[in-house]
Amino acid sequence: MRKILLLVFIMNIFLMGIANSEDMKKDIDILAQKPEKATFAGGCFWCMEPPFASLKGVMSITVGYTGGHKKNPTYEEVSSGVTGHAEAIEILYDPAQITYSELLDVFWRNIDPITPNRQFVDVGTQYRSAIFYHTEEQRRLAEESKAKLEKSGKFDKPIATEITSATAFYKAEEYHQKYYKKNPIRYKFYRYNSGRDQYLKKTWGEKTEVKKPEPDDKKYSKPSKDELRKKLTPLQYKVTQENGTERAFDNEYWANRKQGIYVDIVSGEPLFSSLDKFDSGTGWPSFTKPLEPENITGKEDRSLFTTRTEVRSKYADSHLGHLFSDGPKPSGLRYCMNSAALRFIPKEDLEKEGYGEYKKLFEK
Repeated sequence: MRKILLLVFIMNIFLMGIANSEDMKKDIDILAQKPEKATFAGGCFWCMEPPFASLKGVMSITVGYTGGHKKNPTYEEVSSGVTGHAEAIEILYDPAQITYSELLDVFWRNIDPITPNRQFVDVGTQYRSAIFYHTEEQRRLAEESKAKLEKSGKFDKPIATEITSATAFYKAEEYHQKYYKKNPIRYKFYRYNSGRDQYLKKTWGEKTEVKKPEPDDKKYSKPSKDELRKKLTPLQYKVTQENGTERAFDNEYWANRKQGIYVDIVSGEPLFSSLDKFDSGTGWPSFTKPLEPENITGKEDRSLFTTRTEVRSKYADSHLGHLFSDGPKPSGLRYCMNSAALRFIPKEDLEKEGYGEYKKLFEK
């Protein structure tokens, strides 16, 4: 009897071991499952990253260039349109949590699929819309989704988005990665002015209103005083945070005659253009009007035994200078600014710095 009980006990241990082994194998199989790639082009890659970033199952997103013939292209080379590359995003995703078909649905709802070699304000082959498939299954799903969209009757023109095999993908420069997080104000200004959101709302009937971007506290948070002390020079800090004034004729931009725009030294919000700059004879950079009036606020200043209008930036709340009514016609205004509160972006660097929509101001 004891032998029988012992045999039964040993058999149970053996069977439990097999069961545990099978469970362990399943766990190992799950852990060993590799993420899959999805590569999409939909115009400016800054705008293509956010729609996918919050999706469950999306593990990472890289913005870059693909579909061209030059190895390791730079942003400037791709922007010229001569390399054949398109601005694109490469997504690593867990197919157990999100399917390729679901990613395709997000893609279609975030682009203009009927205009070839253009996405909204950006024109050129580098801004074409495309699906770069990595497997035959992805190709099949992409073509099926394209055909379905074509038959939906939502568009009055043929779908221009190309479906092609994925080739080498080159990661873009680091300042482009997660641009919407690094530069939320600039990103929102660009996105709104590109017309993308307006088009998507009209096409897909989104309920959210399309408003001129006004970053709230969640979109832009002013750095702490300690952070600002590290970021700014002592003079920049004194001027912007303590309402200081730099010396006349001894500052960076009073005699600057280059073409470009001036942005807030703290937040980067666009403030003034060289097209509106004039020599006031005061020794400080002076402008007849703001580039973006909504980025400028006025405040009564009773210091120095007189009443003046202090000029501050809206989002960073930086002290910029003062407004006077002794400027040239037709406005008669003089925005007298401190160079230390500004950063100058030359016209040739506007695209690279993320202010591409202002390039047209300097095109003759």
